[in-house]
Amino acid sequence: MDFSRVELSEEDQAFRDDLRSFLKEIVTDEVIARDRQTGENFDEGVHLALGEAGYLASDFKDETDGGFSRVRRRVWTLEIGRAHTPWFHWGTTAMVLRAVQRFGTEALKEEVIPKALAGQYRLCLGYTEPEGGSDVATCKTRAVRDGNGWIINGSKMFTSNAQNAQYVFLITNTDPDAPKHQSLTMFLVPLDSPGVEIQPLRTVDGDRTNITYYSDVRVDDRYRIGEVNGGWAVLREALNDEHGTIDRGDDGLDKIAAMTEHLLLLAEAIDGVAATAPTDDAAKYRLGRSIARMEAAASTPGMFGRVAIAETMRDVTPDLMDLLGTASALPVGTEGAADDGRAEYIFRLAGPTGIYGGTLEVFRNMIAQHSLGLGRPAYAPAR
Repeated sequence: MDFSRVELSEEDQAFRDDLRSFLKEIVTDEVIARDRQTGENFDEGVHLALGEAGYLASDFKDETDGGFSRVRRRVWTLEIGRAHTPWFHWGTTAMVLRAVQRFGTEALKEEVIPKALAGQYRLCLGYTEPEGGSDVATCKTRAVRDGNGWIINGSKMFTSNAQNAQYVFLITNTDPDAPKHQSLTMFLVPLDSPGVEIQPLRTVDGDRTNITYYSDVRVDDRYRIGEVNGGWAVLREALNDEHGTIDRGDDGLDKIAAMTEHLLLLAEAIDGVAATAPTDDAAKYRLGRSIARMEAAASTPGMFGRVAIAETMRDVTPDLMDLLGTASALPVGTEGAADDGRAEYIFRLAGPTGIYGGTLEVFRNMIAQHSLGLGRPAYAPAR
């Protein structure tokens, strides 16, 4: 693996410096504190500012279409994370936009894409169901033809940022008698449609997600993405994007694995612990071991890295809290909190990191089947 440093041109250095200054101006301490308090992972003012400045459009477009170069895209990703920008909503929006761009009608593209790139429209994912687990193809949310439109009934779990979005990228079942991968149809459902209900759910790390209900929601056929019963082909592209299993360039500038931005938070937490923890040899050894684990995870690519990052966070964060003692259990902003609560926050974040974008069990199965050539897992109950 090549760990050489990329030398930036004068123009790219200026881009980096301008981006840093811009982020420092809009991602204030108040924005970060509010994001921690609300668990929204989103700030509308920040999002609109990034859209107005053209950063969202540049990130979405290819370089040949006026988007970022490979180097600038990497700089953008790193600086966004380092600034603690509450921007995870953009990742899902861009993911869905790519599906709209490829499979949507021209009218739908004109309606959605320009406003999404300006930050005015946000898009969320409607995949998982209350009893569906990680297998999104076992979809029970029904869409039934009704004239020139569809009537949708069902519910979805973990519809994160639905409260800040204008549309949900919804997987539905349009043919219950067909095999599960041949019964799916995708829609971009306006969330202000009558019959849509959004209820908040809190995760252990303090983030907000949602359960969404769809009761006789009428959707015009122009909001259908792709062919009827051809939704798996549409969804597969988006899932590859979410899982980070897309083709990578050979220049080393791609994000090495999904969830790498979480390692930036872990690195900051380790630095905070190192500044306040005991200085005996045992403590130094444990900190050194944590740093080595983190660096190894940060250097592990693709699906393997996705698993390594989550497992490293789950293994390292309890050790960080133990080094700081009982004061490490106090959260950010609490009087007497060790290292201002960074270790406590990253400890709570470590658990859900192994669930976001697909559970670790799903990724282990993907590694076993697609990378190691093993057979499909058997889920028959033990006798």
